[in-house]
Amino acid sequence: MITTEVLSQVQLIKGTFTPSEAQDVVNSLIREKINFHKIHRLSICEGDENSDTTYDDSRVSQLQASKEDFKEIVKLARAQKKKIRIHGALEIELID
Repeated sequence: MITTEVLSQVQLIKGTFTPSEAQDVVNSLIREKINFHKIHRLSICEGDENSDTTYDDSRVSQLQASKEDFKEIVKLARAQKKKIRIHGALEIELID
């Protein structure tokens, strides 16, 4: 097992949001990650359309499913007149 030290942590999101605000924040983050994987997929296929894009394809599908799942949380929060608390941090490590 490889152990690594967390060199940095970035707190991207921390707070309580209305359902609409939470939907905007989460959808923006997911949209950016989807775009990243789509651009990465295009860049590795440039000049070789037979390149393996399995990872990027699966991440796009997972992210789109997560976006749909989050819609249900937003619906539930609206129906129950609740707010949504979100905590989102990045842990940055050096690995081999």
